[in-house]
Amino acid sequence: MTGSLRIVFMGSPDFAVAALRALHEAGHDIVCVYTQPPRPAGRGNTLRRTAVHTLADQLDLPVRTPTSLKRPDAQAEFTALKADIAIVVAYGLILPQAILDAPRLGCINLHASLLPRWRGAAPIQRAIMAGDAETGVQAMLMEAGLDTGPVLATAKTDISASDTAGSLHDRLAALGAALLPDTLTAFAKGTLIPQPQGEHGMTYAAKLGPDDQNIDWTRPAAEIDAHIRGLAPFPGTVFYWTPPGAEKPLRLKALMSELADGDGQPGNVLDNHLSIACGDGAVRITRLQRPGKGPMAAEDFLRGMPIPAGTDLS
Repeated sequence: MTGSLRIVFMGSPDFAVAALRALHEAGHDIVCVYTQPPRPAGRGNTLRRTAVHTLADQLDLPVRTPTSLKRPDAQAEFTALKADIAIVVAYGLILPQAILDAPRLGCINLHASLLPRWRGAAPIQRAIMAGDAETGVQAMLMEAGLDTGPVLATAKTDISASDTAGSLHDRLAALGAALLPDTLTAFAKGTLIPQPQGEHGMTYAAKLGPDDQNIDWTRPAAEIDAHIRGLAPFPGTVFYWTPPGAEKPLRLKALMSELADGDGQPGNVLDNHLSIACGDGAVRITRLQRPGKGPMAAEDFLRGMPIPAGTDLS
């Protein structure tokens, strides 16, 4: 293609796959793909390559998997690629200044939020959990600060009451892949001027941890519903139920919910369809998972393990 760029692509998870494919299909010269090293996964702890690594192999692209880019030799190898630009999509390593400075046009990061809202590691999940009505993807020029660089292009989408982190992830990945090729072309031509991020509304999307999974039934129903959907399908929110005759509680993952009618003591089951009282209002769990089993609809779960009205959950 006319105007083809020498690109280093840096990404790891599923979210980055569509972007790599889009740049390849646009005819750019992807001189190298940087991604996280293979890691043990599954019951057998078999080494598993990242989703980006797998696609790069299919496209016959060279791949590097350094554990750090801070070493002088790693930085020299990167600089020797003589890239016009680096595209970074959920890579997972911090880029030192020497890496940021190496490509002729700098480094562009595709970030899954409307900056400066939700800088950081988990913007998709945090946006849903916070009850945001809108989010998007933005291509920004990278600088030393965390997601602080000026913005080149934006694509927005509404967050619906039925969105989960999974559905929003897929939509944003597609939006980002569609955004990148034209953005790169315009930026390389000098017709796209970076715009500084706004000074107000900055929030930090902290990395998810085990404590984020626990459901607090004393919170309002709308917040709990957003919490459940924001962590679905992975890692899932957690609550506990002690089946009749059991010695210890069963750890259950809530994977989908909806607002329900009713109120009561927080954590109390209000009917035989898994509607649960919250601090204000109620939610109905519509999809869940128990240890050692796959996700299932609540009605299927309840046929085999009924949780009757009046049960208290924790």
